[in-house]
Amino acid sequence: MTNETVLEALKNVTYPGFTKDIVAFGFVKDVVIEGANISLTVEITSSADEVKQQIIQEATIELKKLGFSDIAVNIKAPEAPRQMSNSISGKNIAPHVKNFVMVSSGKGGVGKSTTSVNLAIAMAMQGKKVGLLDADIYGPNIPRMMGVADQRPEIQGNKVLPLKAYGVEIMSMGSLMEPGQSLIWRGAMIMKAIEQFLRDILWSELDVLVIDMPPGTGDAQLTLAQSVPVTAGITVTTPQEVSLDDSRRSLDMFQKLHIPTAGIIENMSGFICPSCKTESDIFGMGTTEPVAREYDTELIARIPIEPAVRIGGDTGMPVVYHKPDSETAKRYQEAASKLLSFIDKVNAQGGVSNEAIQPTTPAGVSACSTQAAPKEETSGGSCKTGCGCN
Repeated sequence: MTNETVLEALKNVTYPGFTKDIVAFGFVKDVVIEGANISLTVEITSSADEVKQQIIQEATIELKKLGFSDIAVNIKAPEAPRQMSNSISGKNIAPHVKNFVMVSSGKGGVGKSTTSVNLAIAMAMQGKKVGLLDADIYGPNIPRMMGVADQRPEIQGNKVLPLKAYGVEIMSMGSLMEPGQSLIWRGAMIMKAIEQFLRDILWSELDVLVIDMPPGTGDAQLTLAQSVPVTAGITVTTPQEVSLDDSRRSLDMFQKLHIPTAGIIENMSGFICPSCKTESDIFGMGTTEPVAREYDTELIARIPIEPAVRIGGDTGMPVVYHKPDSETAKRYQEAASKLLSFIDKVNAQGGVSNEAIQPTTPAGVSACSTQAAPKEETSGGSCKTGCGCN
C-alpha cells in the first residue's frame, strides 16, 4: 500500500460545506503506513467539532475499504474562537467573527452605505480581515458601490460564499435578487434575513464585520443586536438640524441596546472644489460636535462633498482605494484608524454583552400569555394589549 493509493482514496472525503475534497485542499499530512496500520493528520481551518467528526468518520470509512484495520485520523484544527463575556451569557450566532460594527443612521440619504464601504476598505488597507454585510434589505446598494453588481455568490454545500473585492468579503441581498426587483417584506422576514446573513454565509474568521444597516431604529437593528455582540456603533449624519434630530435617535438606540458608540461621521460636511481645492460650507459644518458631546462620544470624521466620492460609488471604484491622495480618502483612513483603536479599547476592557437585551418571553409563548395580558377572557379572541393576537 502506498501514500498515493491512500491519497486517492481520501479524495472521496469532501470538506464539510465545500465541494472540494481534503486532498485537493492540501489538508492531508504525515501519512504513515505500517502493514495494516495507518496514521495520518488532517490540518483543517475550522474549530467546529462537527467538522472534525465528519472528516474522521468519512476518512475512516475510505481507509477501511483499502484493508486497513488500525486507523488513526488525527485532526489538527485552530483553537475555538475565544468567547467574549457576551457570548457566555448572551448570544452570538457568528462567533468566528471577532468584532461587529453597526453603521447606522436615523434617516436615509445621508451617505451611510458610502461610509460603510470606505471604512471597510480602509480597515482592509490597514491590514485587517474585513467583511461588509449589506443589511439594508430594501435598498441594497453595496454591490454597485463595491463593483460586484454583476456577480452572484457561489453555493458551497448549504452555505453561501461571500463575494470579494478590494480585500473585503461582501454579502448583500442585492447580490441574491434580480436587478430592480422589489422586496415587500414584513418585519419578521427582515429579522430572519438578518440572522441568515450572519449564520449561513461562509464568512472567514474576520477581524471586523462592518454592517450597513437600514435607516431608522427598527426590527433589523434589534435583531442584529440580539443575535451577535456589537462591538461598536457608528452614526452617520449630515450637518443639517433635521438630520441631527434623527441622529439623536440612532445614538439613543445604541445606548438602549448597550452598544458602545465609537462616534459620529458628519457626511457632506463642506464642498471641495475639484478645480481650486477650496473647501466651502454648503449644508453647514461642525454642527455634529455638540451632539457628540451630548451622547458622550466623538466626531471621528467630517467627510466633505467631493465629486470623486459620487463617481466612486456609481462606478464601483471607492474613493478610499482609487483616490488615496484625496482629502476624503485621508479622512476615511483616519476614521478607520480611530474605529480600530476604539474596538481595541472595548475588547481590552472585557468586550461587550448583549445579555440584557435578549427576549424575555419564552420560545413558543405569545407575548399575550405574559402577566401583562389581562387574566379574564375577552371577546373576539384578543387580549386587548395591542399585540395583534386576534
